[in-house]
Amino acid sequence: MKLSGKRIFVFTVVFLFLIGLIFMMVYLKSVSDYKKAVKETTFSGIDISGIPDGVYVGEYDVNFIYVKVEVTVQSGAITGIDILEHKNGRGKSAEIVADRIVEEQKIDVDTVSGATNSSIVIKKAVENALKGHNQK
Repeated sequence: MKLSGKRIFVFTVVFLFLIGLIFMMVYLKSVSDYKKAVKETTFSGIDISGIPDGVYVGEYDVNFIYVKVEVTVQSGAITGIDILEHKNGRGKSAEIVADRIVEEQKIDVDTVSGATNSSIVIKKAVENALKGHNQK
């Protein structure tokens, strides 16, 4: 059985379309998982005054957004938060959340409009640093 050039072309186009469709489905599943992970992120109340002085490292990853922070605690207060790594889409503006946490001395501060997901991930990374006492 001999295949003509036209049949090979059609077969190739259909094959490439199916491959593209599979990649699109995998991507959409990843986006769905990412949105679900952010939506289900919760915060527990941490008594900052009970955390020993030190520098703590925490991170949080929801696939499309990843944050690693360094949190400095002195005399029962957060005195500084350095964002060591922030993989984000358009969420760079959310980094102001770190300053809000220091100002308000609590983790669950208001998020940045337009960068809500990055704001949540930054807050959770700070919580993870303090919750685990992952001292540097």
